[in-house]
Amino acid sequence: MSLVARHLEANGIATVIVGSARDIVEIAGVPRFVFVDYPLGNPMGQPGKTSEQASVLEAALRLVETAGAPRTTQQLDLDWGSEDWRSNYMRIGEDNAAELADLGRQRREKQARKK
Repeated sequence: MSLVARHLEANGIATVIVGSARDIVEIAGVPRFVFVDYPLGNPMGQPGKTSEQASVLEAALRLVETAGAPRTTQQLDLDWGSEDWRSNYMRIGEDNAAELADLGRQRREKQARKK
């Protein structure tokens, strides 16, 4: 999406990216970026929290209007409610390694059947 945003901007179409992977998006050099410090896959807000999701959308639209310079990042001050996701995100340990290996095997088998 970052490269698409840059292409659109180069052709006169204003864009804003909303995301949770700050380092990746900023390195790609997007024109405007709303950063939400939430688990990946949830940049628009928590599932079911429509008022929070609306506030993220409003911030993105406002940034299109107000960004004063290229590569502008705005970090929203939102709270997931717990920091547990940080320590558990993509964690592989003795308690889940076998399950994750089995899920990977199942995925590879499914992909092989599709070929």
